[in-house]
Amino acid sequence: MRVTQSMLSQNMLRNLSSSYNNMGKLQEQLNTGKKVNRPSDNPVVVMKGMGYGMQVNKVEQYQKNMGEVNNWLDSSDDALDGVGQVLHRMKELATNAANTGAMTETDRKAIETEIGQLREHLQDVANTKVGDKHIFSGSMTDKPLYNKEKDKDGKIIGYEQGQSFKNNVEIEVFDGINLRVSTDVSKMFQDIDKMLEEVKDFTATGSSDKGSFSKMIGDIDSQLDVVLSKRADIGARSNRAELMHNRLEMQEGAAKKQRSQNEDVDYEKTITDLITSESIHRATLSVGARIMQPSLMDFLR
Repeated sequence: MRVTQSMLSQNMLRNLSSSYNNMGKLQEQLNTGKKVNRPSDNPVVVMKGMGYGMQVNKVEQYQKNMGEVNNWLDSSDDALDGVGQVLHRMKELATNAANTGAMTETDRKAIETEIGQLREHLQDVANTKVGDKHIFSGSMTDKPLYNKEKDKDGKIIGYEQGQSFKNNVEIEVFDGINLRVSTDVSKMFQDIDKMLEEVKDFTATGSSDKGSFSKMIGDIDSQLDVVLSKRADIGARSNRAELMHNRLEMQEGAAKKQRSQNEDVDYEKTITDLITSESIHRATLSVGARIMQPSLMDFLR
């Protein structure tokens, strides 16, 4: 077959174009740090990258959920710590009030006033919120546990009694794994509120004997045990949440490593390939210049 000057020129131009494309792709990889920048580059890598990306996003969402779990548990524990402080103060007041012989009317009035304030404080604690959610209202997170509104008879509704205010609230922290963040303390708050009312009545009338106050002090100790039990339950769930947090960090690291291995370029190899491609391109230009150079005058010489 006769090879013409036109065929040599066309082959050279085609090879130069291919060389430019190859260098352009390598330069784009170095600029973006990615092996592929469009699906047509490598559909398999792109599909795997989408899967790894979804896994990373899922883990990141679970980590955000863990933040909310910790907010609920920490806020619940802080609130119950406040309840314990109130009960300790109640015990002091009940002990003082039991000494009816040494108590004056002014003393009893002061204790009655303080107990009233403690009762209101506990009602506020019962309505503790994280963000816009009431953490002690069960699944009825949009409503307070202690309802300060008045009914048709003009009386304050008080603590809600429905089962919904006792239902658990769970947050998903991994595939198929939910952590309970709510703490059922509705009965505890109601019992303490009732006890506070009784103590207030005792101190107001001054008619109760030491036996009644001794029983009251025993009831306060019982409620302290309930508070400690609730806090122990919160502590156990907090420990599990910490373990889950560590597991999510490991999952995040593994998912990002897989995505990196699938998508990210090996800079050393890519730079070497680019240098090699540039050398080949220069050689092609040099040979092409020599092929294109001869003319009729060159042959006549």
